[in-house]
Order: sequence, then C-alpha cells, then structure tokens
Amino acid sequence: MSTDLAEVDVVRSSTLDVTNSEQVYNPGNFYDEMFQGQDCVRETCQSLHQSLAEISPEELFRRQQAADRSMIQLGITFNVYEDSRGTERAIPFDIIPRVIEQKEWSWIEAGLKQRITALNLFLQDIYNQQMIVRDGVIPEEVIQTSRAFRHQCIGITPPKNIWCHITGTDLVRHNDGQLYVLEDNLRCPSGVSYVLQNRRLMKRSLPTLFQQSGVRPVDDYCSRLLDALQYLVEDTRPMAKAAVLSPGAANSAYFEHSFLAQQMGIELVEGRDLVVSKGDVYMRTTKGLEKIDVLYRRIDDDFLDPKAFRNDSMLGVSGLMESYRSGQIALANAPGTGVADDKGIYTYVPSIIRYYLNEYPIIPNVPTFACWRPSERDHVLTHLDELVVKPVNEAGGYGLMIGPHASVAERKAMAERIRANPRNYIAQPTLSLSRVPVVTPQGLEGRHVDLRPFTVYGRDVFVLPGGLTRVALEPGSLVVNSSQGGGSKDTWVLT
Repeated sequence: MSTDLAEVDVVRSSTLDVTNSEQVYNPGNFYDEMFQGQDCVRETCQSLHQSLAEISPEELFRRQQAADRSMIQLGITFNVYEDSRGTERAIPFDIIPRVIEQKEWSWIEAGLKQRITALNLFLQDIYNQQMIVRDGVIPEEVIQTSRAFRHQCIGITPPKNIWCHITGTDLVRHNDGQLYVLEDNLRCPSGVSYVLQNRRLMKRSLPTLFQQSGVRPVDDYCSRLLDALQYLVEDTRPMAKAAVLSPGAANSAYFEHSFLAQQMGIELVEGRDLVVSKGDVYMRTTKGLEKIDVLYRRIDDDFLDPKAFRNDSMLGVSGLMESYRSGQIALANAPGTGVADDKGIYTYVPSIIRYYLNEYPIIPNVPTFACWRPSERDHVLTHLDELVVKPVNEAGGYGLMIGPHASVAERKAMAERIRANPRNYIAQPTLSLSRVPVVTPQGLEGRHVDLRPFTVYGRDVFVLPGGLTRVALEPGSLVVNSSQGGGSKDTWVLT
C-alpha cells in the first residue's frame, strides 16, 4: 500500500542524546522481561543482552531509525478514527525483541488451546441448546443483554462446528511474574500482519543476532490461515475459492486486510464487489461473476448484511446471512462470535472451561468485578481510585478509566455511568504490567507491554509462536493500543 509521507505521524525523536548514550538501564520496581535487577539479566535473555552490549548506543539508534523508515516505506500503517486530522500513522516498531523461553510458551500454548476450545463450545451451545444457561452457570439475562449476542444466529451450526477461526488473546504479566488473560478478541482480531512484518524488519535490523538466537518461525501463518479457510468447505468444494472481505481503505486495519489477502494469494473484496444470486455469493469481475466459497470477513456483524443486521449498512452484502444459513457460503469468523469477547462474559470464562471441558483454567483471568452484581458494584464505587473500569463492548483502549490516574471529576462521572448502566461495566485491579527495554534517544528505557498471541482454529487449534508484543511508548503509560500511541516489538519464542 502506497503511503504519502506527509500524512504519516512518526512518534519517535530522530535525534540521539549523545550525552546520555552511556546511560545504565534501570528496570525500576516492575517485573522486567529481560532483567531480574539492574545488573542481573534473566537466563533466557543472556545471549541477547551480550549481543546488544557489543553494539554501540549510536549504532543501535541508527538501526532503530532505519527500521522506522522501513515501516513508512513498506506502508505498514493504520488509521486513527478519533484523530481530528484523520491521519494515517506508521506503527512504531522497537528493535529490541521480547524473549519467551520454550517452557513458558508451551504453557501459554496449552492454555490458549484450552480457552479457545471451551469458547467455541460455548458459542455453539448458546446459539442452540443453551445448556449452560439451563444449568445455571451463566444467567440468561447476561447473555440476552450482551450487545454482541445476535438473535439472527440462533439455530445456526457453522461448517465443521467452528465459530472462532481466528482469535487474538491479550495476555499481561503482573509484578508477581504470573501471566493473566486480560481479554479475548473473537470478532475481527487484528495485528497479526504486524507480527509478520516485525519479524521481517527484525531480520533486517539485527540479522546476525537473529540467526544465532534459535527463534521459532512465524512465516507459515498465512498458509495455515488459508488452509483453515478452505478446510471449512473441502468436503463439498475441494477447489474452494476464498476471499478477504474488508470494509475498505478507510478502515483502521486495511493494511492488514490487503497484506493477508496478498500473502494468501486470494482476492481482497469489499461489499460492493459481491452479489448474492440464488443463495450463492459471487464476486464481480471483468469477465463476469465468479463464485466465492469462503469469506474471511473483517467487517463487524452490524454491517455484514443490511437484510439481517443494520439496514443502513453500505459495507456489507445484501442476502449474505441467508446464504450463510443455507450453507452456500462459509464465513470466518462466524457471525455472533462477539458475545464470547464481551468483557461481561469474560468474567465467566473460568466457569465456561470447567463446564465444557471439566478442567481448571490453565491461564487465569485477571480478578474482575462485574458491576451488575450489587455487592461487586458497591465495591467498585467505593474503590474507583484503585481500579481500572472498562465498558464491556469497547475496544482499542477507548472508554476505560484508570482510577489512580483519573481526576476526582472523572471518577465521579464514571460512577454516574456505572449506576445508570451497570451491565456495561467491569472493573479490575490496576496491574503493574511487565516492562521491556526500548530504544530511545536517551538510551534504553523500560516501557510496559502486553502480548497478543494469535490462534487459528482449522483442522486443529494452532497457536502462532510468539504473537504481537504491544508496547506503551509513553513513559509510565499502561495503554499499549496502537490507536493510543502504542508501538510493537518482535516476539521471540526460543527453540
């Protein structure tokens, strides 16, 4: 995708402060992914640290600037809806990788497979028998009042019984060293294209270091994704034609839509490119109509089909849901999956795992207060200065309030919103997110991070080794979202 440099914000100073180039890295009073203390490097990172120590601060910063320029030249960007300038931004990429040892990754992988398997069974159940509601595990009201629950999907069983084909699960590490699931993303999770591009930039920025480190590859993601899409219809259409359905170039993740379509070798289409005829979905081409069998849709449910959802949608395809219900088109992710990443449903996921799998959760949730429960609501209202309050259906870091950083007026306004609509809010302790070193003009400094591994559910459940490490580039910030000024890192799972 071509990018006009005048329209791109690069949020990194281009001047090295040579007076501080010998600054000693200070991990602070946080769990640091590379250091156990100011002078003690974690065993997993010793080789990385030694190699970085052999590069002068000036040379490291020069390579960082080269990576920044590459992000712009490659058009690795996203759009920011909330920016009044409507700017297209390059996502800052930091060249110091985050390292995960194989033993911990095996634990993460097992926990994510368990979680996705249980959530998939949950989706099949609530749109059909609703046994989990009848057995009193989740109140019916919590399901019915979820803004992401789609009555249009009741009675549907998707191809191969798979609802959540692509999932991005956000993990955070607290000061206690424990990893927690912060939230699930099952609708149209984004970010995997940055994982793949970060790896390419990493190989270019520090090639010798990468080659010597024994890092598990991520390059096969797109082939696995394509196989998962074609698997959905292979029984009846062995030569299935797939396409990526995008809202268009104005969407914040359009770079990713076009990148994945290109890497899979399939068409990138918009709603206006498709038509439903006699139940089948066709793509308009210069040679006439061409049948499509599978759509990897990156359009939210509300805009997917004006006949089934919002009748004012100009982005979707009229009649698409009817075609889906009759089995003439496969959709990934399935419509209706958003109910499973409602932050209200999140509070029940440990119970969901125990109910469907008869297992204890491998990766714990962050302790969470549900504001629709009176006693928990009372606790939240009296401890707003200590908690992070989140609306259950927002994403991208919008709408949340970090209590310790909020003003009295902001906490008062949040209390009023909670009382007016308690079902719309949860609250969690303010976690001390782990930190990693990043390259700055002043030398290496610590910044807070999370981790979004990506899971593909096809013939089996595959977890891409590593995932997207998102980093809050502002000193002290806990908000890692790209839309809020965050950047990203390459994530190394060691072999």
